[in-house]
Amino acid sequence: MLTLLGVALFVGFLALGTWQVERRAWKLALMERVTDRVRAKPVAAPSPAQWPQVNAAQYEYLPVTVSGQWLPQKTVLVQAATELGAGFWVVTPLQAADGSQTLINRGFIPASERQAWLPAAGAPADTPDTAPQTVTGLLRMTEPAGGFLRDNDPANQRWYSRDVAAIAAAQGLEQAAPYFIDQGLPARPGSPAAQTWPRPGMTVISFHNSHLVYALTWYGLALMVLVAAYVIVRWEKRQARLPHKTPSAE
Repeated sequence: MLTLLGVALFVGFLALGTWQVERRAWKLALMERVTDRVRAKPVAAPSPAQWPQVNAAQYEYLPVTVSGQWLPQKTVLVQAATELGAGFWVVTPLQAADGSQTLINRGFIPASERQAWLPAAGAPADTPDTAPQTVTGLLRMTEPAGGFLRDNDPANQRWYSRDVAAIAAAQGLEQAAPYFIDQGLPARPGSPAAQTWPRPGMTVISFHNSHLVYALTWYGLALMVLVAAYVIVRWEKRQARLPHKTPSAE
């Protein structure tokens, strides 16, 4: 029984360490890809004909531009935790001339600004803003399901992640792109911070990478299992060499 437990622990710790090594390789590739991509010159956002081919490996964090008119009455507020504190992302559809829509994360607002960015009561839901807009930002992939330990609640307009399909369905967007765009490019160090809300350009493009530490921890635990097994085997062999005393009869 003890042997089976030791083997299971060793294999489990080894597998976890190897998984962390693989995760580290993936994270390093992501960091390199994102760093190179965000420096590129903005291009036109993928058109409806290209939507089936859009994937994270080729498109995520790509600087893009898209033009259209805001649909302000279809704005949703998605809960956010940022370097500026807790608040909301303001996500508004931008409708192109061909009728397609792209969800735009216009930026962060603190909780105190929430009421100002809620859709106006009684206003026509499908009336676009008359002013044409051209938005430049980073293409992002959908964030399905919800946030940490919280599910999106479309019926009550409570959003914890930018789930494109769910938001489009809840807001009646029939030709929505399968991605969203973070408006604004990330601010460069030393550049002045915007003083208006929503605050764009807050896309996180630096990623925490502790996978090597985790891998060494799991491999260390696997090594400890081997050392423990060695000590136990030596102790058992030593015990086997000791003379066995036969109880004397009185």
